[in-house]
Amino acid sequence: MKKAFTMLELVFVIVVVGILSYFAASGFQRNPLREAADQVVSHIRYTQHLAMEDDRFFDPKITSPNYWPESQWQISFSKNDNFADNMPAYLIFRDLDNDGIVDISANPLHDEIAKDPANSSNYLTGGVTGYSSLDIRTNSFKGTEALNLGKKYGITDFNLTSTCSSGTKIAFDYLGRPIRGPLTTFNSTPYPTGRLIVNDCNITLISSTRNITITIQPETGYTYISSQNY
Repeated sequence: MKKAFTMLELVFVIVVVGILSYFAASGFQRNPLREAADQVVSHIRYTQHLAMEDDRFFDPKITSPNYWPESQWQISFSKNDNFADNMPAYLIFRDLDNDGIVDISANPLHDEIAKDPANSSNYLTGGVTGYSSLDIRTNSFKGTEALNLGKKYGITDFNLTSTCSSGTKIAFDYLGRPIRGPLTTFNSTPYPTGRLIVNDCNITLISSTRNITITIQPETGYTYISSQNY
């Protein structure tokens, strides 16, 4: 004779399944702050890859050695650029024209900004002053919206520790070593020893009352999410 489940047992099973389903669903809920951090980590690693692939360790055509690191691939953060709609954003570029000369212009030129590997018609910038096609406020925007952390992920601010940069730029040399900005003031701190990052560099992304920190290690440039406050 077969025994059936009692009503109490069925209710208990349903409750347990419901609790497990809730926790499973919570694990798949979108977390914009974490998504933004994962993306920044990926793009920092991509910047390092571009620098190592470029392999620029010396260029005799550069007549201003103090500015030489500007020719390296770098990631630059901003939060008050009108073309980024005054939101936290970043771009990946090197200050080097097609003629091989360091440009040192106020704004990166089109051919100095990295292309989006997922869409070669777009540039890796969340909005940068100088070109209407790179103004995220326009319908003709040719940058990558995801790099505008404010518009895409709701990031309200960011912070770079002084070990990263006294400005907002971090570059990499031909060996993939991270270089501390600013990159145009090398008179008293010669490259490479004067500007190599020698301590952990922390970048904190802030969203309302939450934050998440990305760490770049010296020498290797290894980048990872080191802490998060959800």
